[in-house]
Order: sequence, then structure tokens, then C-alpha cells
Amino acid sequence: MTTLLGRRTRALAAITVTAGLALVAGCSSDDGGSGKTTVKGVHLAKAGQLTTCTHLPYPPFQSVIDGREQGFDVALIDLVAKDLGVEQKIRDTPFENFKTGAFLNSGQCDLAAAGMTITDERKKNVDFSDPYFEATQAVLVAKDSGITSLADVKAKGKKLGAQAQTTGEDFAKEKGYDPVSFESSDAVLNGLRTGQIKAVVIDYPVVQGWLKDKANADKFKVVDNLKTGEQYGFTVKKGNTALRDAINKALKQAKADGTYKKIYEKWIGPYDASVASPAAS
Repeated sequence: MTTLLGRRTRALAAITVTAGLALVAGCSSDDGGSGKTTVKGVHLAKAGQLTTCTHLPYPPFQSVIDGREQGFDVALIDLVAKDLGVEQKIRDTPFENFKTGAFLNSGQCDLAAAGMTITDERKKNVDFSDPYFEATQAVLVAKDSGITSLADVKAKGKKLGAQAQTTGEDFAKEKGYDPVSFESSDAVLNGLRTGQIKAVVIDYPVVQGWLKDKANADKFKVVDNLKTGEQYGFTVKKGNTALRDAINKALKQAKADGTYKKIYEKWIGPYDASVASPAAS
């Protein structure tokens, strides 16, 4: 009799514990131990964090400074993470995956932030936030190169460099150039320093970041600034309207309260409202 009662008591306790766990699971936003969670209606790849895919380095938008990822894009997405009550965590990935949305589709990242131009081709694979920056393409050369423009690069038979898989590279090819492709923006600049190439076509804000370094400013100069109508946007997985809306909300608030201007001046330079607040595309 005692044994039977003991079994019944243990069974009842087990049922009670199981029911309690089920109740807790029903109240939690975690989905079955997969690491995913939902915060304010936004599904996140990992509980407690907003995971951002990027490609390092790409100053002034994202690069490692003093041992941590910093930059214009990083600071803006930090605002989104703050609104959601989580922390941003950055994952360095190949730039080509941004065109396909591979890491977004596989759930490895929640969004991508990489100084990325909004294009119709990319829209086929990912959803873009509202544009947050308007960029131009700059042509950078050594001061003693004798090159005066992009057209002059071709006229003098000089080698042009660009970062692979970027709109700068696409622009150069469309204009009939055969640019030397480099994996990163740092590699592009190094190619110019070592004479592997004689000119660079790349996003102007990147060049601005380079020229903040006195050694670069003493050696190089911008000879062309090409307005191509490019606008940057952050990307999310196709159909992820909740996160896209959260990003747009944070951007709108930052522009309204002056936070965007402060971030812009810290990472880009003197504030230009027309560049900072492009019309939605």
C-alpha cells in the first residue's frame, strides 16, 4: 500500500511539473530550444540579440576599431536593437551573399548592413528598408599620377581598381572599363598604394574615411565624383515586414530627434541633409 501510494505521489508530482513547464513554455517567446525568439513581433535568429550580417572592413560604415565593430551602419542598427531591447551582434560574411540573401534565408542573420546600394536586381532576393544614405562614386588617384578624371584613366591606359561585387565595379564595367577586382576596400586602397592600380572607383564615403588619415590625404586626391543616384538600404529576408518596419521606425525617429545627424557627423563628415534624407525609392 505504501509503495502504491508512493508511486501515485511521484506520478502526480511529475504531472504537476510537466504541466508547469508547459505553462512556462506557452508564455515564453522562445520556439522549442532552437535559439530563436520573438520580441515585439519581430522573430530573431538568436534569443537576446539582433544578428547583423556584414562584410568587414568597409569604413566608415563598418570596421573593427579598438577590438570591436564600429561605424555608421553599426551605430544605426544599434538603435534598432535598442528599440527591441536586445544587443546587436555582428557576423562577418562574404559580400556576395548579400545579393542572394543566403544568410538571411538560412536564419543565420536577421538583417544585412553593409553600405549596400538598393537595386532592382537585389530586390528580387531580399527586402530593403527605406533608404538611409545617398552615395556617389569617387575616383581616387595618387597626387603625382597626372590623372585628372575617370575618362583620363582610360585615355592614358592606366589600371583601374574596384571592390568586387559592388556597384562601383558594376559602374566601371558599364562604362567600358575592365577593373581589377579586390576582395575588400582595404585591399583596394593597398592596391593603389603599391602601384598595382593607378586609380580607384569606390563609394565616396569610403574615400572620405580614407582621407581622414593624414598619410592618405598627403598622397591621394579625388579627381571625379560621379553622381549615380545610388541609395543605401538595410536588407531583411523576403517577407520579413516586422523587422523591416522596426528598422524604418528607428531610422525615422533618429532623423527626427537629431540622433542621425550626430552619427552622420561622427562617421561620415559635415552633415548634408540631401544625402542623409533621400526620398524613398
